[in-house]
Amino acid sequence: MRVITSVRAMKAAASRLKDAGRTIGLVPTMGYLHRGHLSLVRASKRAADVTVVSIFVNPAQFGPREDLKAYPRDLERDARLLRGEGADILFHPRPGDMYPTGYKTYVEVHELQNKLCGVSRPIHFRGVCTVVLKLFHIVRPDRAFFGQKDAQQAVILRRMVRDLDLDVRVDVRPIVREPDGLALSSRNAYLSPEERRAALVLTRSLKEAKISVSRGERRASAVLARLRARIAAEPPARLDYAAVVDPEELEPLKRIDRRALVALAVFIGRTRLIDNVTVRPGKKESPDKEKAR
Repeated sequence: MRVITSVRAMKAAASRLKDAGRTIGLVPTMGYLHRGHLSLVRASKRAADVTVVSIFVNPAQFGPREDLKAYPRDLERDARLLRGEGADILFHPRPGDMYPTGYKTYVEVHELQNKLCGVSRPIHFRGVCTVVLKLFHIVRPDRAFFGQKDAQQAVILRRMVRDLDLDVRVDVRPIVREPDGLALSSRNAYLSPEERRAALVLTRSLKEAKISVSRGERRASAVLARLRARIAAEPPARLDYAAVVDPEELEPLKRIDRRALVALAVFIGRTRLIDNVTVRPGKKESPDKEKAR
């Protein structure tokens, strides 16, 4: 696996690959990799000739009171995991290379970026879109791989690609979970053992919502009321938001009469976790089936 740390070198490598007719898959990450990230690497390996994994803790997507400095980092461990998965290139750019002195240009997807997570993290998606667009220009991928856990991010990036006529396919893969159901996240490392147990309230409340819809509940307000009550009953948990929305426009739904996204953001202690599930009216789900997933 080749490690590249400069934008210029990565652009040169991408140009050589393109000139040779090779397809490129990109897995953008902020490092501290887990099995969810590695599943994206494997998907890229299957779909493209060359897999590039970027590791860059992007300062542009962190607010002034967020965890930029504390965000977990372990490049040596990450590189070892990527070698084990057969990644071809690790792109680990320097912040000053991505955002040189005097940098002033940012990318926004209006309306979509101001909903759900965008309410409490107002600059977050501006930072995400900016860094991802820069990565697309630098790496020149044919396909880029993201996880469904960041559902709003996936919707926004697909819209950015469509609106800006970019020649890259955004490939969104299912959430990877721990055996007990907790969605994998680099921020899970912040959780104490007690908080880790409490964090299961996200998974359990979403499972209950999915079962409720499968059994005929169509009122979004009723689904949300149960979600809020379930989270309120878990002492270390504090709800940021719970929403039932259209999965493309992210507009709130009053009735679940078509496919819908149920999304949560919850503080467990000081750690903010997100999770989501897609629900479809008429699709039967049983508690035993949900438990087995």
